[in-house]
Amino acid sequence: MTEVRRNTLLHLPDMPAPRTTHWDDEDEDDASPRGQKRWFHYIPVLLAVLLMLIPHPSLLLVLVNYHLRVLKSPARFLFHLLATYTLTFLAFSSLILILARDPGPVTSPRMAEAADSLDEREDMSFMQALLATEEDDKRPGNWCRKCSAPKPERTHHCSTCGRCVLKMDHHCYWLGDRCIGHRTYAAFIHLLTCIVFLSVYIAVLCVQAVYFAFTNPLAIDENTPLHDIYLAFYGIIMALVFGSFWMYHIYLTTTNQTTLENVSPFLLLRHLPPLPRPPPDAQILSDPPLEHQLSHAQRRLVRDAHFHIRAYDVGWRKNWAQVMGWDRPWGWVPRLLVGGGCKGDGQTFPRNPRADDMLARLADELVSIDKD
Repeated sequence: MTEVRRNTLLHLPDMPAPRTTHWDDEDEDDASPRGQKRWFHYIPVLLAVLLMLIPHPSLLLVLVNYHLRVLKSPARFLFHLLATYTLTFLAFSSLILILARDPGPVTSPRMAEAADSLDEREDMSFMQALLATEEDDKRPGNWCRKCSAPKPERTHHCSTCGRCVLKMDHHCYWLGDRCIGHRTYAAFIHLLTCIVFLSVYIAVLCVQAVYFAFTNPLAIDENTPLHDIYLAFYGIIMALVFGSFWMYHIYLTTTNQTTLENVSPFLLLRHLPPLPRPPPDAQILSDPPLEHQLSHAQRRLVRDAHFHIRAYDVGWRKNWAQVMGWDRPWGWVPRLLVGGGCKGDGQTFPRNPRADDMLARLADELVSIDKD
């Protein structure tokens, strides 16, 4: 019996080596996950709420003094009041959704059954992660060594939260110290949109009031222009700060990228097909290769390819429909209220049909550039 077992072990190296499951390079930090949140972790979100509410007393004063008392136009007063408070209400609805909804729990029927028993979870061993089957090899997902569980594609482990998040975009300290993921990214876009539109609206409204005050100094009291100037600068600054951030996420949504995918070019390595056989004197890379194994020329090649290869870009119309979660021609209209949620289960996504050929060429170039 012992002899048979020895013979089996001796023949293991002769087996064809399977493609190993890729470990997350960005998860290699040894920072321990944060424990239960304390009260001071919510200070940033309270400051964000304060920034949204602080202009409203001055805004009410301007609307009453300027539009009602000076211009004597109740219709304009009601219109501007309705517009500003509608945008404020929509912004708070998205903020509440982000704080109340889980950004993306990594669950599936197979994993849920395994989680019912500690013994079943222990059966998912390290060797099972390494000896990936051919069917698993076709999926671009990986294995999280910190959660000891499979990670669907576009899922990342947040070291701050100590968990994996479906289609994680980033961890936001200003929004309750939470991650923005598959189930909250649409509400995050909606929140930024409402804040930018509200800031621009207040800035334009108050710049007009400031111009009127300078051209008609005797028609209005001396205190109202001070509030006009304060609100005009406040709206311009907020529009510039949040507007640049908003435009960046509009670009990410249009191209169907997350922040992590956009700023981490080496995430492309996860999607590479099996590498061609390298020459005898070339550096041997794992399959898929890891970032720290690449030479300088190979790193530059991956960075350049990152600007052209978008694995999940299926056209701007389908990208917006997928991210914002509508599937009908006018499905975007209800999403104006709270932003909604992304389509699908957050574990599989439509892929760019041209990406596979581009990734195959990148794999060939990674090996050929090492020959040179």
